[in-house]
Amino acid sequence: MTVHVRINALSALGQLLRDLNSTEFQSLCEQAARENPWFTKDNVRMAVDGVISFLQKDKLQQWTSPYNFEVKPKRVAIVMAGNIPLVGFHDLLAVLISGHTAVVKLSSKDSVLLKFILQELFEIEPAFRTKIELAEQLKNFDAVIATGSDNSARYFDYYFGKYPHIIRKNRTSVAILSGVETKEELHALGTDVFSYFGLGCRNISKLFVPEGYIFDKLFESWESYQPIIHHHKYCNNYDYQKSIMLVNGIPFLDNGFVMLHQNAKMVSPISVVYYETYKDQNELTEKLNAAAEKIQCIGGNTSPATVSFGQTQRPALWDYADQVNTLKFLTSLPD
Repeated sequence: MTVHVRINALSALGQLLRDLNSTEFQSLCEQAARENPWFTKDNVRMAVDGVISFLQKDKLQQWTSPYNFEVKPKRVAIVMAGNIPLVGFHDLLAVLISGHTAVVKLSSKDSVLLKFILQELFEIEPAFRTKIELAEQLKNFDAVIATGSDNSARYFDYYFGKYPHIIRKNRTSVAILSGVETKEELHALGTDVFSYFGLGCRNISKLFVPEGYIFDKLFESWESYQPIIHHHKYCNNYDYQKSIMLVNGIPFLDNGFVMLHQNAKMVSPISVVYYETYKDQNELTEKLNAAAEKIQCIGGNTSPATVSFGQTQRPALWDYADQVNTLKFLTSLPD
């Protein structure tokens, strides 16, 4: 297959996903939720819409245009995470668009959606059947892209370190507030916080706020997200985290479905958002630089924010995880 053929097939897949009727989509969501209770219909919808946005022909052409795909095909192992729906799709897409063979170890928490998408792709372009292998154990590969926790990353380094590799660890995202945000901007920030229950590395789990910041307007702007507390797993986490802080006398702010806690750490538990104050731009920059290796993206409407409020979970094709250019890696593998 030429890159032109691959782009045509993948854009056709995007159109097919866009045209799924409500009955088909509902069935897919029910299967995904049985495998992973965090995968609600709204979250699956958001993830599928993200895949559809990737698979637009003009975007695929723009994404691939700087690269030479006349490279010797390799077997690239992909170890996928399962924290949010279809989180490994971008890696798979990059391997396929590059002309390599993907040897995929699916997450046990996110196999239903990927298998559905692959089956539809095979119907569109049967040649992809020889370019994708689903494997319980990875073997016979030339390079690796692996995503997991800090603990699993040590395992990945040990077993895959001798291969060309991209190994991703735990990251999270942060937002910068100046104190002059509108209610609309703060409401959009809620999407970055609450989508996927905060389980993704692009979800905002930490706020940087100016000294003396008053949170009343923020809580008011987040009122429409209150139904999140009705999800049993989220509610269990909320109750647990609240109990821990009460028992230990830890001060926190609470609106009944999310708690704000002043903490220097970056990654907050489910149902908790950490915050930290800054007195000026220099102190803010120092804090961000010190935590750079743990930050996926920075939300906000002022520098050094790089993503607008409400957009952290809507990356473009060229918004690479950990700022590591996957296509450049895949088109530069040694012969």
